[in-house]
Amino acid sequence: MDNPVITLSLAQLALAFIPVAVTLAILFRWSYGIGNAAYALGRMVIQLMAIGYVLAWIFSANNGVLILLVLAIMLSASAWIALGTAREHRRELLLASFLSILLGGGLTLAMITQGVLQVDPWYLPRYMIPLAGMVFSNAMTAVSLAAERLYSELAHGMGWEEARIKAYQAAMIPVINSLLAVGLVSLPGMMTGQILSGVSPLVASRYQIMVMCMIFASAGISTALFLSLCRRRMQVGVD
Repeated sequence: MDNPVITLSLAQLALAFIPVAVTLAILFRWSYGIGNAAYALGRMVIQLMAIGYVLAWIFSANNGVLILLVLAIMLSASAWIALGTAREHRRELLLASFLSILLGGGLTLAMITQGVLQVDPWYLPRYMIPLAGMVFSNAMTAVSLAAERLYSELAHGMGWEEARIKAYQAAMIPVINSLLAVGLVSLPGMMTGQILSGVSPLVASRYQIMVMCMIFASAGISTALFLSLCRRRMQVGVD
């Protein structure tokens, strides 16, 4: 498959907002308010346009130190955001969140980029940054779900061991559901993007299998580490 990628002009991109405008009109008619939706849409456009320019600059720089800095920012942000479900304990659990995502996500990322893909140089931006985004975002979501469920169960008087099991199971539900749905209910973003860019569907499917393994592992390992670290840091009674 060697068909060229279709380049979107701004005029073509504007056409995509026609159904968006219809949806906003329905939202306004039915709820008499489109402020949040309009704000979210505007922010989405600005953020994606901005990150496009930033990534173009990073890719052209092709600098290992710069990539490490980007990864550090992504990791720190994910560790902080993950604890949004446990805001009152965010500061005391921040280190646990950071270390769990660093070890669970970072080691998985290293295994994929250096063991599976054998990226050379190791910091090749077009591989490292997108894959790191997938790893850290999924680990972040899993840790966030685990933190919320853990505190909820403990608040209802459940013992530590049982609460930990419930929290881990809750954290893994979205990941397991995505494994069940991929290829049947949904065609994942990475696979879709590769096919649109002209890559063979067979090659794209292999990449997607790799990505799903990466997501499952990073979420599972990061969550297990987080819950283990929580026991040492949380001021709770344990069985």
